[in-house]
This record gives sequence, structure tokens and C-alpha cells, in this order.
Amino acid sequence: MNVNLYGCRGRWLMVDLGMTFSGGEYPGVDLVFADLEFIEERADKLDGIVLTHAHEDHIGAVPYFAADLGVPLYATPFTADLVRRKLEEAGLAGEVELNVIEEDHGKLSVGPFTITYLPLAHSIAEGNALLIETPFGRVFHTGDWKLDEDPIIGEPTTEEELVAIGDEGVLALVCDSTNVFNPAASGSEGAVHKGLLEEVQRHAGKRVLVTTFASNVARLQTLGDVARETGRQVCVAGRSLERIIEVAQDNGYLQDFPEPVDFDTAMGLPRGELLILATGGQGEPRAALSRISEDNHPLELRAGDVVLFSSRQIPGNELAIGAVQNRLAARGIQMVTDRQSEIHVSGHPGRPELEALYGWLRPEILIPVHGEMRHMQEQARLGLASGIPDAVIQQNGDLVRIAPGEPGKLAEVRAGRLVLDGDIIVPADGEAIAMRRRIAREGVLVVILDAQLPPRLEGIGLPLDEDYDAFIAEARADIVKAIGKLKGAARSDVDEVREVARIAARRAANRWSGKRPQVRVIGPEA
Repeated sequence: MNVNLYGCRGRWLMVDLGMTFSGGEYPGVDLVFADLEFIEERADKLDGIVLTHAHEDHIGAVPYFAADLGVPLYATPFTADLVRRKLEEAGLAGEVELNVIEEDHGKLSVGPFTITYLPLAHSIAEGNALLIETPFGRVFHTGDWKLDEDPIIGEPTTEEELVAIGDEGVLALVCDSTNVFNPAASGSEGAVHKGLLEEVQRHAGKRVLVTTFASNVARLQTLGDVARETGRQVCVAGRSLERIIEVAQDNGYLQDFPEPVDFDTAMGLPRGELLILATGGQGEPRAALSRISEDNHPLELRAGDVVLFSSRQIPGNELAIGAVQNRLAARGIQMVTDRQSEIHVSGHPGRPELEALYGWLRPEILIPVHGEMRHMQEQARLGLASGIPDAVIQQNGDLVRIAPGEPGKLAEVRAGRLVLDGDIIVPADGEAIAMRRRIAREGVLVVILDAQLPPRLEGIGLPLDEDYDAFIAEARADIVKAIGKLKGAARSDVDEVREVARIAARRAANRWSGKRPQVRVIGPEA
């Protein structure tokens, strides 16, 4: 979830405002955000938010924070259209100033910063680097990028243009580290056309489903071309795919994309005359592919049909993807992944691409970003070995001096995480999430005390199915015994009574199950 801040002469520029999707570490939570406390406290000194491209990890937090930050947004047309729709859905269309940078290599001034958009290839339309000019030197902020001789969509900045930028001097290169361990270049989107065409041709007479990232407009163009070349009609399954196609066409892309057929028409076509494009390649349980794998969707696959995974597994999604693939396999449906055929290429640079960019730009400083610590450390080593004079490794919250003076870490500021929990944004390390984790691990035991009745207990999530009644009886006896040992004023002290009851119940649960559940004591009345 990318949120980058550049400060100069007391003013600030934000580059991207993204989010990430939650995993098991945040039970009951879908969305995770960066905690913007540092810049919220300096909002009067923030001059604008510049967006590099439209992936969720770069724009997903805009509807949740942009209005409160109260500064203009800047984006190219495709990105701006998706952001505008997000703001409209959130009821914020009139509350956030959204400026569209219409032309390639568009330039704008934000406070002490002059920013030039530089198109670079990526797995979405209108991926851009930013050349950020300041009184102290120029920063080349790559965003997400790769080199691609045949990108299908868009015209990336050329080698000659990048060399010219390097000739004029680059103080710092702030660079994507995601694929630094890949010894080969990421590959061209044009090569994927050949791979997908061969796979669809190989499965003539069968129903073929392709799942890919919805945002990859170039891949959608490729799949439309493949459908036309193989005599198949296209059916689209998934709201995010439908939205991206609509936004792309509104902004001049996918103009010759085949008109999709509806589900009923698709199911009436001969099996070899249909190509399904579906969401769900990352195992999302509510996405189209997952529902199709469960035979719970209007689109149907049967034994002998084929699913092409034209995407790569995102780390952390392996189990979810495996579950979908196992369901498909159990029904006799064949699957092809990027490990078996060139039906996907990454949108991030491998080592040869990084080395090429270093040579063209010749920065004085390399600042690796967008990766885990192992990726950033490795890119720093690669950059230094390639002749870049200096490299600065940073972590979330590090305040780094680029210029003037010696580059390096100046200080640390708070940089936590927030989560969208229901309809409320709360700290990711708050008591609600911590309690939910403990409950998930250990279960819950509720004790109800009444001066006129024996204690009542209710266990939730304890592994005591067959022994539950015996456990309850023993725990009740332990509570009565513990309360009976209280002397003097303690016997009428409600807090003291509750605490000894809590400890007795928890010890009983641990003795019977090995668990230390969260115990909640209700009563007695004061």
C-alpha cells in the first residue's frame, strides 16, 4: 500500500494513496491502510496528491482519506476516471478536487515541486513514473514499471528520452524492487498474445475460461484479439472486469474489443465457440471463478474444459488459489498456468531491466521501495554494483534526507496501520483486533453470577464436545469454591468476586482443554 511523501522547504507532496487487502492477521477485516498521522498533523503544509497509476495499492485509500486531507488530486485520464467513480460511490464527488493530466509527459507544479509524468509499461493502462524537480535536484520516482518492446497498450517513454533525462542529471532514483531476484527480464505483453493464442487453439472444441487481473487492459485487448482469431465469442464474468472494460473504452482503449455475450447466450453456444473472461485468479471466494469451481454460477464448466491462469500467484494467496484449483481438478477440468506456458508476464522489472534503467539515468542515489526488506536490500546491492554512488535503505516511517548534504536517514516518525473494521477505521493494533485474534486462538467462556443461583457458564470455541457438560459442572464448582474463600469486605466487593470467578473458570478451561479462553464475567449486581 503505497503512500510516499516528499518534503521540500517546509511543504509536502504525496505520491499515491493506496491500500492493501487483509489476510488472516486481521480477522473480520477486508481493507488495510497506512496510518497518515504524520501528514494529517501537517495537512496545512501538504500541497497535493499525485497518482502514478490505478492499481488499488496506489489509489485504493483515496475515498477514505482524500477529503479529510483537503488537497487536490492529480492523475492521467484512465486513473482519474477510476478515482472519480470511487469518489462518486463514496458520496465525495464534490468534495475532492480531481485534476486530469491529459497529455503524455504532462507537467504540473505543486508547491516547490515541478512534476512531469513519464509513461512506463506496467500491467495496467497509463502506468507512469514521475520526474520530480526541486531546487535541490531531480528525483525520478518510477512507480510500478517494466520495459516492454511490445506493450499492446500505450507508448512508454523511450530509451533515448530516459538517457536525455540522465544527461540532465538525476539526484535520486526511487525505484520498484518487486522483481529484483528475477535474473531475466519480465517479458513482453506482445509475447503473451502468442502464448494465449496457441493455448486456445490447442483446446479447439472445448470451453475455455481465462482468468486474469481485471486491471490489465493490455491483457484484455490480447484476449479480445485471441477470441476473434480463434472464432470464439467473449463472455465476461465479474463486476471488476466489466468496470475496467467500460472505463478503458471511455478513455480510448479497447475500441475493437468484441461485444460480450450474456450468460444465457454463452451457455447456448457450442463449447468450442466461447471464451470466458473471469475474475478470481487469486482465489477470491466470491469471485466468478471460485463460484464456477463450486458449480454455483450461471456459467458452467465440465470435465474436459480448460481454465487458463493468465496471472501469477500473489504471495499469501497460495492456499486460496489451491482450493479453487483442487475443486476444478476434482471435476476433470484442465488447468494451465504461467509455469506451463507463456500466458502471463509480470508488470515489474527483473534485474536486466533495473540495470538498464540505472545506466540510462545514472542517478547519484538509489532509494529502493515497493518490496519487502529482502527485495530492497538486494536492489541496493545491485545498484551499487552497477556503479550508482550511494544507496539508502528505508523502512516505513523513516525520514530520509536526499539533499542537500549527505543522504541518509534523519529520523523515524510513526507509521502504523489502520483497518476498515465494518464501517469504522481503527488502528490495526487496537484492542478490538487483538481481542478477535485471541478469541480465534483460544475461544470464549462466559460466566454469569447471580447471588440467588449457581453460576452459569457458556463456552464458545472450546474443543470439549463430548466432555462439555462435565467441564461445565467442574468449572461451576471451582467458581463457587473460589468465591467461598473470600473473606471480610472482599466477599461484597463485586470486582473481587468477578476476578476470582474469572481466574477459576479460566484455570478449569485450561485443565480440561489446554486452552486459555477469554473469560467474561457478568454479574453479580453491585
